[in-house]
Amino acid sequence: MTTDSPRLRSTEWFDTPELYGWLRRAAFMSQGYGPEAYENRPIIGICNSWSELTHCNSHLRQLAEAVKRGVWQAGGFPMEFPVMSLGEYNMRPTTMLFRNLMSMEVEESLRANPLDGVVLLGGCDKTTPALLMGAASADIPAIIVTGGPQLKANWRGEELGSCTDCRRYEVELRAGNITGEDWAELQTCIVRSPGHCMVMGTASTMASMAEAMGIALPGNAAIPAVDSRRHRISELAGRQIINLVEQDLRPSKIMTQEAFENAIRTMHALGGSTNAVIHLTAIAGRLGIDLPGSLFDELSRTTPFILNLKPSGQYLMEDFFYAGGLAALLKEIAPLLHGDQMTVTGQTLAENIAPAINYNPDIIRSMDEPMDPEGGLAVLTGSLAPTGALIKPTAASESLMTHEGRAIVFEDHDDLFARIDDPDLDVTPDDVLVMRASGPIGAPGMPEWGFLPLPKKILASGARDMVRLSDARMSGTAFGTVVVHVTPESASGGPLAAVRNGDRISLNVPERRLDLLVDDREIKRRLHESPPEKPVHKRGYASMYSQHVLQADTGCDFDFLRA
Repeated sequence: MTTDSPRLRSTEWFDTPELYGWLRRAAFMSQGYGPEAYENRPIIGICNSWSELTHCNSHLRQLAEAVKRGVWQAGGFPMEFPVMSLGEYNMRPTTMLFRNLMSMEVEESLRANPLDGVVLLGGCDKTTPALLMGAASADIPAIIVTGGPQLKANWRGEELGSCTDCRRYEVELRAGNITGEDWAELQTCIVRSPGHCMVMGTASTMASMAEAMGIALPGNAAIPAVDSRRHRISELAGRQIINLVEQDLRPSKIMTQEAFENAIRTMHALGGSTNAVIHLTAIAGRLGIDLPGSLFDELSRTTPFILNLKPSGQYLMEDFFYAGGLAALLKEIAPLLHGDQMTVTGQTLAENIAPAINYNPDIIRSMDEPMDPEGGLAVLTGSLAPTGALIKPTAASESLMTHEGRAIVFEDHDDLFARIDDPDLDVTPDDVLVMRASGPIGAPGMPEWGFLPLPKKILASGARDMVRLSDARMSGTAFGTVVVHVTPESASGGPLAAVRNGDRISLNVPERRLDLLVDDREIKRRLHESPPEKPVHKRGYASMYSQHVLQADTGCDFDFLRA
């Protein structure tokens, strides 16, 4: 530390007249650390969401060792500690139920301990936003390092991405076009390495959002999980966090309104996950920044979609990395960005991306030759979604962007799976599949149930898409004409609770409308006569969650955690 550096926060734990300062030193000695290891050195936390239950993050222990090397090299004292790990595959009913809990653990771990800065290690979908939410609230110098994407899958000569192609082939299995033996063989090769999904799902999107906001180092978003450069960027983060401590460069100084606008434009250019809207809104809310749906839609209309990556395109994250990674994409859309935003490198975003080169214009398109002239997400409003809903037009069927159909209503997730393949189900490809009781309160936790399966009789007819809508979320790896995040949710008395079988529903994406074609007075009458039943949670975290969770348009954070 230089003589001009601010007094270290950690000294408050040791330079005390009470017994505890003495005991804290004694405790360090019990681990083999004398005062020379930490006195007058920044103490750097390594906040690790490693877990064997979260395969995406199962390699983070090795990355933590690389971070430690960097911290020691720069004159700091690293201390690794665990936090809750949220794995999409194993946790029920959904990791989204626990995102806020993890963020609270991160925040309180940083606040309670003698830490001058922190390197956050995440990767799987909800771990990255939870880490950033907690770090934003604690507001000590921070850098996030994500675990990186898995290697590309390959089955019978076809390159595949989890879980976009898992979903695609599951449809073909249900349609009878591949066998159970084919499906079992595919299972052996779809996930080839540690790391998160290698399509532009939620994990890849949030890693990209962190880099676009400047809270992650350049290159972080796309380096494959098993590439040695993932270890090198982790080591670099360990060195750089010392500089942030010396400069007192905190998340609140990096993740500004303009930085979030950069992230939103980047999300649209990537064709990113719908989940990123909720997560960005929640992170911003911790800093007292409002990100209304109208802002997301305004920036979508003026940001071209330029990344040719699944599920909205052809390629995979490994290809994106070889093409130049996120920095090359940011350079393509630089005229749309706030280039003067400060980042964790100590340089501006414009300075960070200046050396970037686009090595494959078929993967990273230019703004003059985009995949689509508008961004990857659209925000809908109307009588069925007064405060908003989302659709991903880049992954949907163009023929369904303007559509009116008859509602086929499922009361909840269980009702959907009990009846969806019933041969007697009265359904046609022109109908609109509707599911309710799947939002933050109704599910609870707003699971990724929004990718409603098509009925077998529809698949047998040859159709592969229908308009589907719910108050649930959808995996960023999914695709189709799927409307999600219908807000307010049905369990809180939103109009979705008033939809009846046979009602007409109008979807008009160009005009950003989602309407229930029923008289407003009739909607109010239905809601008054049959108010939705909210699930009752008598104890524990689920009880607290149901009492304090906000709706999707404000990020599904807890009301008492927003700044």
